[in-house]
Amino acid sequence: MNSNEYISSKIDEAKMVVGQLKLNCSQEILDSAIVLVECFQNGNKVLICGNGGSAADSQHFAAEFVSSFSRKFNRRSYPAIALTSDMSIITAYANDFSFDGVFARQVESLGQKGDILIAITTSGSSRNCLIAVEQAKKQGLKTLALTKSGGEIANKVDISIQVPSNDTQHIQECHVISYHIIAGLVEELMSLGGSN
Repeated sequence: MNSNEYISSKIDEAKMVVGQLKLNCSQEILDSAIVLVECFQNGNKVLICGNGGSAADSQHFAAEFVSSFSRKFNRRSYPAIALTSDMSIITAYANDFSFDGVFARQVESLGQKGDILIAITTSGSSRNCLIAVEQAKKQGLKTLALTKSGGEIANKVDISIQVPSNDTQHIQECHVISYHIIAGLVEELMSLGGSN
């Protein structure tokens, strides 16, 4: 396969997975936007976690809420915190205890009933995300996950967006598409004053 064929095949693969995302996950994307609107309307916040590329996605997703997704709306900031950003907390806890608990510890500190935890994990089995979800449930947070189809975390959260692929790159691509749509929907719904 030459370079042009490789590029074409990768784009075709991505298009196919995005098409399956539309067929299989549209309702969950909408449901996620609705619970996020309710969260922000009630004065609560969102905590987001993930590893590697999903750590970057956590920060990206949080930025869409705190800053702005679309310049179409002159809106207030929506409170969102990426639990991947504070390396002093992450490395202190990982060094003193275990990397498995780096997100759960922050949920314990920052999470309050009515908040939402979003865990982003392409494998669906990231131990620190699973433990964070357990901690969030203990504290009365709602839980969402962006993962792959059949990911272990999918059965442990309130809403899961399960990308129908086992290819990490395409799962990540669809996670970005999903949270961009969610951010846009949240702004649209908030501008209308509700989730209807």
